[in-house]
Amino acid sequence: MSFSDFIDERMLISKNVLGDKEMKIKVIEVSDETTPLQWKFGDRVKVTKVIITIKHLKTQKIEEGELDIEEVEKRLVKDRHYTSTNRWVPTKEIKNGYVVNSRHTTLISDAHALDMIVF
Repeated sequence: MSFSDFIDERMLISKNVLGDKEMKIKVIEVSDETTPLQWKFGDRVKVTKVIITIKHLKTQKIEEGELDIEEVEKRLVKDRHYTSTNRWVPTKEIKNGYVVNSRHTTLISDAHALDMIVF
């Protein structure tokens, strides 16, 4: 393993406001749709399914579940008449199959709005 292949785990984990939970998001499926405006935004993939792992730091309990972001987005448009998800993630912001922590909020915002995820 070379140093350039090393990924700092802290880059993949986000914490909630109270600091008592940690979250990691693993990409399990991407769309084969071609990216619009590649010249402007660079290489990106459209994420459709992820596995979200939430660790409760006080109890060390781990919750894990699969989230179909595409279905959540459709449900939010139907129920609330809007969506806020930007599922296009730059390829350089996916490390070893995990989404870097700066993109977590954009991927789960619709599920959070529907109270499917409490973080």
